[in-house]
Amino acid sequence: MREAVMAFIKKHRLLENNRTILAGVSGGPDSMALLHFLWSIQTDYNLRIIAVSVDHQLRGAESEADLTYVKEMCEKWNIEFYGTFVDVPSYKLTRKVGTEVAARELRYQVFSEQMKKHQASYLALGHHGDDQVETMLMGLTRTANPTALAGIPVKRRFATGLIVRPLLGVSKREIETYCEQQNIIPRRDPTNEGTEFTRNYFRNKVVPLLKIQNGNIHTTVQHLSESLQADEQYLHNEASRLFDNVITMDQMKSKATLQIDHFQSHPLALQRRFYHLILNYLYDELPKDLSYIHEEQFFALLASEKANVRIDFPRELKVEKSYQMLNFYFYFDESQSFQVNETLPVPGQLTLPDGSVISTVFSNHSSEDENTYVCCKDQIVLPLHIRTRKAGDRMRWKGLNGSKKIKDIFIDEKIPVKERDNWPLVTDNKGEILWLIGLRKGQPRKQANNTSFIKICYEKGNM
Repeated sequence: MREAVMAFIKKHRLLENNRTILAGVSGGPDSMALLHFLWSIQTDYNLRIIAVSVDHQLRGAESEADLTYVKEMCEKWNIEFYGTFVDVPSYKLTRKVGTEVAARELRYQVFSEQMKKHQASYLALGHHGDDQVETMLMGLTRTANPTALAGIPVKRRFATGLIVRPLLGVSKREIETYCEQQNIIPRRDPTNEGTEFTRNYFRNKVVPLLKIQNGNIHTTVQHLSESLQADEQYLHNEASRLFDNVITMDQMKSKATLQIDHFQSHPLALQRRFYHLILNYLYDELPKDLSYIHEEQFFALLASEKANVRIDFPRELKVEKSYQMLNFYFYFDESQSFQVNETLPVPGQLTLPDGSVISTVFSNHSSEDENTYVCCKDQIVLPLHIRTRKAGDRMRWKGLNGSKKIKDIFIDEKIPVKERDNWPLVTDNKGEILWLIGLRKGQPRKQANNTSFIKICYEKGNM
Protein backbone atom coordinates (compact mmCIF):
# COMPACT_ATOMS: atom_id res chain seq x y z
CA MET A 1 0.00 0.00 0.00
CA ARG A 2 2.79 2.40 0.86
CA GLU A 3 4.09 2.49 -2.72
CA ALA A 4 0.58 3.03 -4.14
CA VAL A 5 -0.09 5.91 -1.74
CA MET A 6 3.29 7.54 -2.45
CA ALA A 7 2.58 7.36 -6.19
CA PHE A 8 -0.87 8.89 -5.61
CA ILE A 9 0.62 11.73 -3.54
CA LYS A 10 3.20 12.54 -6.20
CA LYS A 11 0.67 12.34 -9.04
CA HIS A 12 -1.64 14.83 -7.35
CA ARG A 13 1.05 16.88 -5.60
CA LEU A 14 -0.61 16.47 -2.23
CA LEU A 15 2.35 17.23 0.06
CA GLU A 16 5.27 19.64 0.19
CA ASN A 17 8.29 19.54 2.47
CA ASN A 18 8.57 21.43 5.75
CA ARG A 19 4.83 21.78 6.40
CA THR A 20 2.44 21.30 9.30
CA ILE A 21 -0.19 18.64 8.62
CA LEU A 22 -3.22 17.78 10.72
CA ALA A 23 -4.63 14.27 10.51
CA GLY A 24 -8.26 13.59 11.34
CA VAL A 25 -8.10 10.36 13.35
CA SER A 26 -11.07 8.42 14.72
CA GLY A 27 -9.18 5.29 15.77
CA GLY A 28 -10.62 3.15 12.97
CA PRO A 29 -8.54 1.25 10.37
CA ASP A 30 -8.61 4.01 7.74
CA SER A 31 -7.48 6.90 9.90
CA MET A 32 -4.95 4.80 11.83
CA ALA A 33 -3.38 3.55 8.59
CA LEU A 34 -3.24 7.17 7.39
CA LEU A 35 -1.64 8.37 10.62
CA HIS A 36 0.95 5.58 10.57
CA PHE A 37 1.73 6.27 6.91
CA LEU A 38 2.29 9.98 7.61
CA TRP A 39 4.48 9.04 10.56
CA SER A 40 6.52 6.79 8.25
CA ILE A 41 7.28 9.64 5.85
CA GLN A 42 7.62 12.36 8.50
CA THR A 43 11.41 12.53 8.26
CA ASP A 44 11.48 12.37 4.45
CA TYR A 45 9.14 15.38 4.16
CA ASN A 46 10.18 17.08 7.42
CA LEU A 47 6.53 17.21 8.53
CA ARG A 48 5.05 18.42 11.77
CA ILE A 49 2.14 16.01 12.35
CA ILE A 50 -0.76 16.78 14.69
CA ALA A 51 -3.45 14.15 15.17
CA VAL A 52 -6.93 15.56 15.84
CA SER A 53 -9.56 13.24 17.32
CA VAL A 54 -13.19 14.23 17.92
CA ASP A 55 -15.58 12.31 20.18
CA HIS A 56 -19.14 12.90 18.92
CA GLN A 57 -20.60 11.50 22.17
CA LEU A 58 -22.90 9.13 20.28
CA ARG A 59 -21.61 5.85 21.71
CA GLY A 60 -20.90 6.74 25.31
CA ALA A 61 -17.87 5.04 26.84
CA GLU A 62 -16.96 3.34 23.55
CA SER A 63 -16.35 6.58 21.66
CA GLU A 64 -14.49 8.02 24.63
CA ALA A 65 -12.27 4.92 24.57
CA ASP A 66 -11.62 5.54 20.84
CA LEU A 67 -10.22 8.97 21.67
CA THR A 68 -8.08 7.56 24.46
CA TYR A 69 -6.73 4.88 22.11
CA VAL A 70 -5.69 7.49 19.53
CA LYS A 71 -3.97 9.51 22.25
CA GLU A 72 -2.01 6.48 23.44
CA MET A 73 -0.91 5.56 19.90
CA CYS A 74 0.26 9.14 19.32
CA GLU A 75 2.33 8.93 22.49
CA LYS A 76 3.82 5.64 21.23
CA TRP A 77 4.72 7.16 17.84
CA ASN A 78 5.73 10.53 19.31
CA ILE A 79 3.04 12.44 17.42
CA GLU A 80 1.34 15.59 18.73
CA PHE A 81 -2.27 14.99 19.76
CA TYR A 82 -5.41 17.08 20.22
CA GLY A 83 -8.66 15.50 21.40
CA THR A 84 -12.03 17.07 22.12
CA PHE A 85 -15.73 16.32 22.60
CA VAL A 86 -18.68 17.76 20.65
CA ASP A 87 -22.38 17.63 21.50
CA VAL A 88 -24.00 16.17 18.40
CA PRO A 89 -27.45 15.49 19.96
CA SER A 90 -27.93 19.13 21.02
CA TYR A 91 -26.59 20.43 17.72
CA LYS A 92 -29.07 18.23 15.82
CA LEU A 93 -31.99 19.81 17.66
CA THR A 94 -30.72 23.35 17.21
CA ARG A 95 -29.89 23.03 13.53
CA LYS A 96 -32.69 20.55 12.72
CA VAL A 97 -30.37 18.25 10.78
CA GLY A 98 -29.63 14.52 10.83
CA THR A 99 -27.00 12.78 12.90
CA GLU A 100 -24.49 12.38 10.06
CA VAL A 101 -24.74 16.03 9.02
CA ALA A 102 -24.51 17.30 12.60
CA ALA A 103 -21.46 15.16 13.35
CA ARG A 104 -19.72 16.23 10.16
CA GLU A 105 -20.37 19.95 10.67
CA LEU A 106 -19.11 19.90 14.26
CA ARG A 107 -16.08 17.79 13.34
CA TYR A 108 -15.07 20.16 10.56
CA GLN A 109 -15.50 23.12 12.89
CA VAL A 110 -12.88 21.55 15.15
CA PHE A 111 -10.60 20.85 12.17
CA SER A 112 -10.89 24.45 11.01
CA GLU A 113 -10.11 25.84 14.47
CA GLN A 114 -7.03 23.67 14.82
CA MET A 115 -5.74 24.46 11.34
CA LYS A 116 -5.98 28.17 12.09
CA LYS A 117 -4.40 27.74 15.51
CA HIS A 118 -1.35 25.93 14.09
CA GLN A 119 -1.38 27.65 10.67
CA ALA A 120 -1.38 24.19 9.15
CA SER A 121 -0.95 23.68 5.41
CA TYR A 122 -2.88 20.41 5.23
CA LEU A 123 -5.69 18.48 6.80
CA ALA A 124 -5.27 14.80 5.86
CA LEU A 125 -8.35 12.58 5.95
CA GLY A 126 -8.60 8.82 5.61
CA HIS A 127 -11.18 8.51 2.82
CA HIS A 128 -10.27 5.61 0.55
CA GLY A 129 -11.29 4.15 -2.78
CA ASP A 130 -14.31 2.26 -1.41
CA ASP A 131 -15.57 5.51 0.15
CA GLN A 132 -15.35 7.08 -3.30
CA VAL A 133 -17.49 4.30 -4.79
CA GLU A 134 -20.07 4.74 -2.02
CA THR A 135 -20.17 8.51 -2.42
CA MET A 136 -20.70 8.45 -6.16
CA LEU A 137 -23.41 5.81 -5.88
CA MET A 138 -25.16 7.86 -3.20
CA GLY A 139 -24.97 10.92 -5.44
CA LEU A 140 -26.50 8.96 -8.30
CA THR A 141 -29.52 8.01 -6.19
CA ARG A 142 -30.03 11.51 -4.77
CA THR A 143 -29.56 13.98 -7.60
CA ALA A 144 -29.08 14.57 -11.30
CA ASN A 145 -26.63 17.41 -10.68
CA PRO A 146 -23.30 16.46 -12.37
CA THR A 147 -21.34 18.26 -9.65
CA ALA A 148 -22.75 15.95 -6.98
CA LEU A 149 -21.88 12.90 -9.09
CA ALA A 150 -18.20 13.81 -9.29
CA GLY A 151 -17.43 12.28 -5.90
CA ILE A 152 -14.90 13.16 -3.20
CA PRO A 153 -12.16 15.57 -4.34
CA VAL A 154 -8.55 14.50 -3.89
CA LYS A 155 -7.83 17.96 -2.47
CA ARG A 156 -9.70 21.20 -1.87
CA ARG A 157 -9.25 24.51 -0.13
CA PHE A 158 -10.04 24.54 3.59
CA ALA A 159 -9.24 26.95 6.44
CA THR A 160 -5.54 27.88 6.17
CA GLY A 161 -4.63 25.33 3.53
CA LEU A 162 -5.90 22.19 1.84
CA ILE A 163 -7.82 19.07 2.70
CA VAL A 164 -5.91 16.14 1.17
CA ARG A 165 -6.95 12.51 0.87
CA PRO A 166 -3.86 10.36 0.17
CA LEU A 167 -5.76 7.04 0.46
CA LEU A 168 -8.32 7.59 -2.29
CA GLY A 169 -6.29 5.43 -4.64
CA VAL A 170 -6.37 2.31 -2.44
CA SER A 171 -9.15 -0.03 -1.33
CA LYS A 172 -10.49 -0.87 2.12
CA ARG A 173 -8.96 -4.33 1.84
CA GLU A 174 -5.50 -2.86 1.19
CA ILE A 175 -5.86 -0.65 4.26
CA GLU A 176 -6.85 -3.58 6.45
CA THR A 177 -3.84 -5.54 5.17
CA TYR A 178 -1.56 -2.57 5.93
CA CYS A 179 -2.83 -2.41 9.50
CA GLU A 180 -2.14 -6.13 9.96
CA GLN A 181 1.37 -5.77 8.54
CA GLN A 182 2.17 -2.83 10.86
CA ASN A 183 0.67 -4.54 13.92
CA ILE A 184 -1.99 -1.85 14.23
CA ILE A 185 -5.10 -3.04 16.08
CA PRO A 186 -7.65 -0.33 15.27
CA ARG A 187 -10.87 0.44 17.08
CA ARG A 188 -14.11 -0.74 15.46
CA ASP A 189 -17.34 1.23 15.39
CA PRO A 190 -20.16 -1.37 15.54
CA THR A 191 -22.62 1.09 13.96
CA ASN A 192 -20.70 0.72 10.70
CA GLU A 193 -22.00 -2.83 10.40
CA GLY A 194 -25.68 -1.80 10.33
CA THR A 195 -27.68 -0.25 7.51
CA GLU A 196 -29.46 2.51 9.43
CA PHE A 197 -27.38 5.21 7.76
CA THR A 198 -27.43 5.61 3.96
CA ARG A 199 -23.68 5.23 3.56
CA ASN A 200 -23.64 2.04 5.59
CA TYR A 201 -26.35 0.58 3.36
CA PHE A 202 -24.25 1.15 0.25
CA ARG A 203 -21.11 -0.03 2.05
CA ASN A 204 -22.59 -3.31 3.25
CA LYS A 205 -25.19 -4.10 0.59
CA VAL A 206 -24.29 -2.51 -2.75
CA VAL A 207 -20.51 -2.16 -3.02
CA PRO A 208 -19.82 -5.88 -2.30
CA LEU A 209 -22.02 -6.80 -5.28
CA LEU A 210 -20.08 -4.44 -7.56
CA LYS A 211 -16.79 -5.91 -6.41
CA ILE A 212 -17.94 -9.33 -7.54
CA GLN A 213 -18.16 -7.91 -11.05
CA ASN A 214 -15.02 -5.78 -10.79
CA GLY A 215 -12.60 -6.32 -7.95
CA ASN A 216 -10.77 -3.14 -8.97
CA ILE A 217 -13.90 -0.97 -8.99
CA HIS A 218 -12.32 1.61 -6.66
CA THR A 219 -9.61 2.37 -9.23
CA THR A 220 -12.13 2.65 -12.06
CA VAL A 221 -14.39 4.94 -10.06
CA GLN A 222 -11.51 7.13 -8.88
CA HIS A 223 -10.43 7.67 -12.49
CA LEU A 224 -14.02 8.55 -13.38
CA SER A 225 -14.24 10.94 -10.43
CA GLU A 226 -11.08 12.79 -11.42
CA SER A 227 -12.26 13.10 -15.04
CA LEU A 228 -15.67 14.41 -14.00
CA GLN A 229 -14.18 16.88 -11.55
CA ALA A 230 -11.78 18.25 -14.18
CA ASP A 231 -14.62 18.65 -16.67
CA GLU A 232 -16.89 20.24 -14.08
CA GLN A 233 -14.19 22.69 -13.00
CA TYR A 234 -13.70 23.86 -16.57
CA LEU A 235 -17.43 24.24 -17.16
CA HIS A 236 -17.85 25.99 -13.81
CA ASN A 237 -15.21 28.55 -14.73
CA GLU A 238 -16.86 29.16 -18.10
CA ALA A 239 -20.28 29.45 -16.44
CA SER A 240 -18.85 32.00 -13.99
CA ARG A 241 -17.71 34.13 -16.92
CA LEU A 242 -21.16 33.75 -18.48
CA PHE A 243 -22.68 34.79 -15.16
CA ASP A 244 -20.71 38.04 -15.18
CA ASN A 245 -21.80 38.78 -18.76
CA VAL A 246 -25.53 38.06 -18.66
CA ILE A 247 -26.81 38.53 -15.11
CA THR A 248 -27.88 41.72 -13.36
CA MET A 249 -28.20 41.59 -9.57
CA ASP A 250 -29.88 44.09 -7.26
CA GLN A 251 -27.93 45.63 -4.38
CA MET A 252 -29.44 43.23 -1.84
CA LYS A 253 -28.57 40.23 -4.06
CA SER A 254 -32.12 38.94 -3.69
CA LYS A 255 -33.12 39.57 -7.30
CA ALA A 256 -31.47 38.62 -10.57
CA THR A 257 -32.34 39.39 -14.17
CA LEU A 258 -31.05 38.10 -17.49
CA GLN A 259 -31.90 38.58 -21.16
CA ILE A 260 -33.18 35.28 -22.51
CA ASP A 261 -31.98 35.45 -26.13
CA HIS A 262 -28.45 36.40 -25.03
CA PHE A 263 -28.44 33.55 -22.50
CA GLN A 264 -29.72 30.99 -25.00
CA SER A 265 -27.01 31.91 -27.52
CA HIS A 266 -24.53 29.99 -25.33
CA PRO A 267 -24.08 26.18 -25.32
CA LEU A 268 -26.61 24.19 -23.32
CA ALA A 269 -23.86 22.73 -21.11
CA LEU A 270 -22.99 26.26 -19.93
CA GLN A 271 -26.64 27.15 -19.49
CA ARG A 272 -27.06 24.16 -17.15
CA ARG A 273 -24.01 25.08 -15.06
CA PHE A 274 -25.22 28.67 -14.97
CA TYR A 275 -28.59 27.48 -13.65
CA HIS A 276 -26.88 25.79 -10.70
CA LEU A 277 -24.59 28.77 -10.20
CA ILE A 278 -27.44 31.28 -9.88
CA LEU A 279 -29.27 29.04 -7.40
CA ASN A 280 -26.15 28.76 -5.26
CA TYR A 281 -25.87 32.54 -5.42
CA LEU A 282 -29.47 33.28 -4.41
CA TYR A 283 -29.93 30.59 -1.76
CA ASP A 284 -27.93 30.77 1.47
CA GLU A 285 -28.22 26.97 1.53
CA LEU A 286 -29.73 24.89 -1.26
CA PRO A 287 -33.12 23.45 -0.23
CA LYS A 288 -33.31 19.67 0.13
CA ASP A 289 -36.47 19.58 -2.00
CA LEU A 290 -34.73 21.21 -4.96
CA SER A 291 -34.51 18.54 -7.69
CA TYR A 292 -33.91 17.94 -11.36
CA ILE A 293 -37.64 18.58 -11.87
CA HIS A 294 -37.01 22.26 -11.15
CA GLU A 295 -34.22 22.28 -13.72
CA GLU A 296 -36.57 20.84 -16.32
CA GLN A 297 -39.17 23.46 -15.43
CA PHE A 298 -36.56 26.20 -15.77
CA PHE A 299 -35.61 25.22 -19.31
CA ALA A 300 -39.25 24.67 -20.26
CA LEU A 301 -39.91 28.22 -19.07
CA LEU A 302 -37.16 29.55 -21.32
CA ALA A 303 -38.66 27.72 -24.31
CA SER A 304 -42.25 28.76 -23.54
CA GLU A 305 -44.02 30.82 -26.20
CA LYS A 306 -46.00 32.64 -23.52
CA ALA A 307 -44.98 36.25 -22.98
CA ASN A 308 -45.54 36.20 -19.21
CA VAL A 309 -45.29 33.06 -17.12
CA ARG A 310 -43.90 32.20 -13.68
CA ILE A 311 -42.80 29.05 -11.84
CA ASP A 312 -42.32 28.50 -8.12
CA PHE A 313 -39.12 27.16 -6.57
CA PRO A 314 -38.62 26.10 -2.92
CA ARG A 315 -38.49 28.73 -0.14
CA GLU A 316 -40.58 31.26 -2.08
CA LEU A 317 -38.11 31.77 -4.93
CA LYS A 318 -39.95 32.79 -8.10
CA VAL A 319 -38.59 32.46 -11.63
CA GLU A 320 -40.57 34.65 -13.99
CA LYS A 321 -40.40 35.09 -17.72
CA SER A 322 -41.53 38.49 -18.96
CA TYR A 323 -41.12 38.67 -22.72
CA GLN A 324 -37.36 38.40 -23.30
CA MET A 325 -36.37 38.97 -19.69
CA LEU A 326 -36.05 36.32 -17.00
CA ASN A 327 -36.36 37.39 -13.38
CA PHE A 328 -35.41 35.53 -10.20
CA TYR A 329 -36.81 36.98 -6.98
CA PHE A 330 -38.13 35.95 -3.61
CA TYR A 331 -41.80 36.27 -2.71
CA PHE A 332 -41.20 38.85 0.02
CA ASP A 333 -40.17 41.28 -2.71
CA GLU A 334 -43.73 41.19 -3.97
CA SER A 335 -44.82 42.77 -0.69
CA GLN A 336 -43.50 46.04 -2.13
CA SER A 337 -46.61 46.12 -4.34
CA PHE A 338 -48.61 49.25 -3.62
CA GLN A 339 -51.87 50.89 -4.60
CA VAL A 340 -51.88 54.69 -4.91
CA ASN A 341 -54.80 57.12 -5.13
CA GLU A 342 -53.71 60.56 -3.96
CA THR A 343 -54.49 64.19 -4.81
CA LEU A 344 -51.56 65.91 -6.50
CA PRO A 345 -51.27 69.52 -5.30
CA VAL A 346 -50.47 72.30 -7.80
CA PRO A 347 -47.95 73.59 -7.01
CA GLY A 348 -46.53 70.98 -4.69
CA GLN A 349 -45.16 67.45 -4.58
CA LEU A 350 -46.06 63.93 -3.53
CA THR A 351 -43.79 61.03 -2.54
CA LEU A 352 -44.91 57.56 -3.65
CA PRO A 353 -44.43 54.36 -1.60
CA ASP A 354 -41.46 53.30 -3.76
CA GLY A 355 -39.65 56.57 -3.06
CA SER A 356 -40.51 58.22 -6.39
CA VAL A 357 -41.42 61.92 -6.26
CA ILE A 358 -44.08 63.70 -8.35
CA SER A 359 -43.90 67.50 -8.30
CA THR A 360 -45.94 70.23 -10.02
CA VAL A 361 -45.36 73.89 -10.82
CA PHE A 362 -47.06 76.61 -12.87
CA SER A 363 -45.01 77.46 -15.94
CA ASN A 364 -44.98 79.96 -18.79
CA HIS A 365 -43.57 77.56 -21.40
CA SER A 366 -44.52 74.15 -22.76
CA SER A 367 -41.13 72.48 -23.16
CA GLU A 368 -40.91 68.97 -21.71
CA ASP A 369 -38.76 65.85 -21.70
CA GLU A 370 -39.09 62.15 -20.87
CA ASN A 371 -39.59 62.81 -17.15
CA THR A 372 -41.93 65.79 -17.46
CA TYR A 373 -45.45 66.41 -18.76
CA VAL A 374 -46.83 69.85 -19.61
CA CYS A 375 -50.46 70.75 -20.25
CA CYS A 376 -52.50 73.96 -20.51
CA LYS A 377 -54.23 74.85 -17.28
CA ASP A 378 -57.54 75.46 -19.07
CA GLN A 379 -57.48 72.01 -20.75
CA ILE A 380 -57.94 70.06 -17.55
CA VAL A 381 -60.12 69.99 -14.47
CA LEU A 382 -58.23 70.44 -11.22
CA PRO A 383 -57.28 68.98 -8.83
CA LEU A 384 -54.89 66.47 -10.33
CA HIS A 385 -54.63 62.92 -9.03
CA ILE A 386 -51.89 60.31 -9.01
CA ARG A 387 -52.98 56.67 -8.89
CA THR A 388 -52.29 53.17 -10.13
CA ARG A 389 -54.37 51.52 -12.82
CA LYS A 390 -57.97 50.35 -12.58
CA ALA A 391 -59.81 47.77 -14.63
CA GLY A 392 -61.00 49.27 -17.92
CA ASP A 393 -58.63 52.27 -17.87
CA ARG A 394 -58.17 53.87 -21.29
CA MET A 395 -56.27 56.90 -22.57
CA ARG A 396 -55.92 58.93 -25.76
CA TRP A 397 -52.99 60.80 -27.28
CA LYS A 398 -52.22 62.85 -30.33
CA GLY A 399 -52.41 60.84 -33.56
CA LEU A 400 -54.39 57.99 -32.02
CA ASN A 401 -57.79 57.26 -33.52
CA GLY A 402 -59.93 56.93 -30.41
CA SER A 403 -58.49 55.57 -27.15
CA LYS A 404 -56.49 52.55 -26.02
CA LYS A 405 -56.62 50.32 -22.96
CA ILE A 406 -53.85 50.80 -20.41
CA LYS A 407 -53.57 47.01 -20.29
CA ASP A 408 -52.79 46.93 -24.04
CA ILE A 409 -50.20 49.67 -23.67
CA PHE A 410 -48.41 47.60 -21.03
CA ILE A 411 -48.47 44.59 -23.34
CA ASP A 412 -47.17 46.61 -26.31
CA GLU A 413 -44.36 48.03 -24.18
CA LYS A 414 -43.59 44.56 -22.75
CA ILE A 415 -43.92 45.70 -19.15
CA PRO A 416 -43.57 42.74 -16.72
CA VAL A 417 -46.88 41.68 -15.21
CA LYS A 418 -45.68 42.17 -11.63
CA GLU A 419 -44.82 45.83 -12.37
CA ARG A 420 -48.12 46.83 -13.97
CA ASP A 421 -50.21 47.20 -10.82
CA ASN A 422 -47.57 49.54 -9.35
CA TRP A 423 -47.21 51.78 -12.40
CA PRO A 424 -48.21 55.41 -11.61
CA LEU A 425 -50.46 57.50 -13.84
CA VAL A 426 -51.74 61.09 -13.59
CA THR A 427 -55.39 62.07 -14.12
CA ASP A 428 -57.43 65.24 -13.82
CA ASN A 429 -60.48 65.52 -11.59
CA LYS A 430 -62.75 64.04 -14.27
CA GLY A 431 -60.64 60.91 -14.54
CA GLU A 432 -58.97 61.84 -17.84
CA ILE A 433 -55.62 60.02 -17.95
CA LEU A 434 -53.02 62.66 -18.76
CA TRP A 435 -49.80 60.76 -18.33
CA LEU A 436 -48.94 57.06 -18.04
CA ILE A 437 -45.58 57.97 -16.60
CA GLY A 438 -42.64 56.96 -18.72
CA LEU A 439 -44.80 55.38 -21.42
CA ARG A 440 -47.50 57.64 -22.89
CA LYS A 441 -48.49 61.31 -22.68
CA GLY A 442 -52.17 61.93 -23.16
CA GLN A 443 -54.09 64.47 -25.20
CA PRO A 444 -57.01 66.03 -23.23
CA ARG A 445 -60.34 66.24 -25.02
CA LYS A 446 -60.57 69.98 -24.44
CA GLN A 447 -58.16 72.05 -26.56
CA ALA A 448 -56.90 75.52 -25.57
CA ASN A 449 -54.31 78.09 -26.57
CA ASN A 450 -53.77 79.43 -23.10
CA THR A 451 -50.17 80.28 -22.29
CA SER A 452 -50.53 79.25 -18.64
CA PHE A 453 -49.14 75.75 -18.20
CA ILE A 454 -48.85 73.16 -15.48
CA LYS A 455 -45.57 71.24 -15.48
CA ILE A 456 -45.51 67.80 -13.84
CA CYS A 457 -42.10 66.27 -13.04
CA TYR A 458 -41.34 62.67 -12.12
CA GLU A 459 -38.22 61.50 -10.23
CA LYS A 460 -37.84 57.73 -9.93
CA GLY A 461 -37.22 56.31 -6.46
CA ASN A 462 -34.46 53.95 -5.37
CA MET A 463 -36.53 51.52 -3.29
